[in-house]
Amino acid sequence: MEVKKRSSSSSSMSDGKIRMIQGAILALALTIFLGNLMMWVIMPTSTYYQKWVPALLAATNSTFFDIQGPIMMNFTLPILFIAVLGCIYVHLEKQKSYSVTSYCNKDWLKVLKKPKIIKPLGIVTWIELFFLAMFIILCVWYFSAFVYFHYSTITTYAATKGVQVWQARIDRLALVIGLTGNICLTFLFYPVSRGSSILPLLGLTSEGSIKYHIWLGHMAMTLFTIHGLLFILFWAVSGRLHEMLKWDPHYISNVPGEIGLLVGLALWTTTFPAIRRRMFELFFYTHYLYILFMAFFLLHTGMFYACIMLPGFFLFLIDRYLRFLQSKQKVRLVSARVLTCETFELNFSKIPGLEYSPTSVMFLNVPSISKLQWHPFTVTSNSNLESDTISVVIKCEGTWTKKLYDVLSLPSPVDRLEVSVEGPYGPASTHFLRHDTLVLISGGSGITPFISIIRELIYMSSTLKCKTPKILLVSVFKNSSQLSMLDLLLPLSGTPSGCSNLDLQIEAYITRENEPAPEKPEPLRTIWFKPNHSDAPITPILGQNNWLWLAAIISSSFALYLLFVGLLYQYYVYPMDHGTNKVFPYHTRALFNMLFIAVSIVIAASAVFLWNKKKSARETKQIQDMADSTQSLNSLLAYADQELESLPQQSLNKSIKTHYGQRPDLKRILLEVKGSSVGVLASGPKTLRHDVAAICSSGLVENLHFESISFTW
Repeated sequence: MEVKKRSSSSSSMSDGKIRMIQGAILALALTIFLGNLMMWVIMPTSTYYQKWVPALLAATNSTFFDIQGPIMMNFTLPILFIAVLGCIYVHLEKQKSYSVTSYCNKDWLKVLKKPKIIKPLGIVTWIELFFLAMFIILCVWYFSAFVYFHYSTITTYAATKGVQVWQARIDRLALVIGLTGNICLTFLFYPVSRGSSILPLLGLTSEGSIKYHIWLGHMAMTLFTIHGLLFILFWAVSGRLHEMLKWDPHYISNVPGEIGLLVGLALWTTTFPAIRRRMFELFFYTHYLYILFMAFFLLHTGMFYACIMLPGFFLFLIDRYLRFLQSKQKVRLVSARVLTCETFELNFSKIPGLEYSPTSVMFLNVPSISKLQWHPFTVTSNSNLESDTISVVIKCEGTWTKKLYDVLSLPSPVDRLEVSVEGPYGPASTHFLRHDTLVLISGGSGITPFISIIRELIYMSSTLKCKTPKILLVSVFKNSSQLSMLDLLLPLSGTPSGCSNLDLQIEAYITRENEPAPEKPEPLRTIWFKPNHSDAPITPILGQNNWLWLAAIISSSFALYLLFVGLLYQYYVYPMDHGTNKVFPYHTRALFNMLFIAVSIVIAASAVFLWNKKKSARETKQIQDMADSTQSLNSLLAYADQELESLPQQSLNKSIKTHYGQRPDLKRILLEVKGSSVGVLASGPKTLRHDVAAICSSGLVENLHFESISFTW
């Protein structure tokens, strides 16, 4: 059954044409990536330095960019072009209509996206395994090829340096380890770019890729630490400790490298689980040291080396600045629903044009609790079912969330809570309709992403009159008070028919209680806030065509950066040193480049942001005026008083079957599910997700299709 796409902007292209264009984009992006990869492979060889570099310099001899030009052409420009292609790809993905058959038959990447359990890595897809293996092979090749390249002329180098051969080997080994660490740094920032256009090309999200940022960070700092210690050892054994204080204006500067390493070590120390879990605030604040680390890295290496890792950092800075622009606006917090199990739901006003997919994530900042801390939470609302609100559910599992819960649970709660948001961020699309049956398995707080999925299916069933999959929700809780989280499956307001048209079965398991609690559970407590008129509804940071605008920002900001660098080299640097690179200091070049990058991103992103803010200003003002109406507020309060007795809530309660004093037999449940295609989604503790993945990949049945869901509280 074909269903009209949920976006308000309909596409004139058919799904077939969209897939054809997307296929061409993927093919072009892969071709460019392989060409870029070839440059990485050839770089640590004599062929690159003795043949390719002279040829590139001769072919691109320019007074505008000097040697920085060909390096950017080989390592920076291709990745940024792939990012632009990714923006177009994701924009087209959002234009697709829902189709039951299309996702089943034409998702040619579904085999590669199928998760597997690899013990050291957890749950990963074949695509992730491919790129992980490629990265490891690249690092090994890069290290071994550079060692061979430098050690082949080690005698000559030792004589030139005036040291013994064994000492020269330490010197060259330290250099190679540092160069290998640059590979880790090159890929470090891609997973933490929340609005990344590259990750969706691989079927990944930023939330699901954080583990790679962690691994890359550990690898980079390990290699950089060894790099620094080996150089100190070399200077000590060769009687050159004075070089620790050397700041060479025309080569690698040691002092900023040492300062950068100390800053990196301070940041790295707080990332280990034992410290991060006990002192999260310390971990959070010290992570801002990445700014100093990257600044001293650029001063240490100069822009020639830095251009290799520039694209990932450039895209991260764009993403970070856009988040900064969005976070400056205080948003309109409409209401909260407080549960007895130290859990609460926050409901924010939004404009109807803000659309997002189920399982999206939004970051919150509450200045009254902490001015700097931002915490991610899973969005539980549905942009179709709740066109003017967006909700997150939060459970007390830390100092920050406990303080917020205490504020909301006071007998006389505050009238207004000042909140800023970033996001929402999430997958470009979800394909729940491709399955006959959905089995949703959650442990504790892992139920939150399933709330948004169920609300999405409620919308399809009740509003679009679309045939939806059968749903089996298996929820595991510690005690019966947490059963109240099931009440959040229905929105505060929405489709009157609720889940009556949905084939929904809920199996709730209470593991630490053998029988129902004797006292009747307290009902949900709804708090209505009185926002200031200046509090704005949440709007899409770059408008409804946000991905196309992001492509424009990437392109224009990099073009501006090239213009600034070209003018600097043509009218200031070249007249001074005439291409010798022996007059104008490296660190001054780096400072100018850092300035140009920042200014270019600020100009391009601010222009697009202000343009879209002006376009949405009228809609924002209408929502603010309407929300300020006493009549509107009274009608909402009247509805809230009746919501728990509504027909949808009664229908939901009939779907719930509660089991006390036991855990679910997941293997039996999954093997007994009928249907030609059964989608199995797991969210919660790592052991639960791994158990479900193991059953689905065991081969006992062929109809189970597993997917692990990331969630945040």
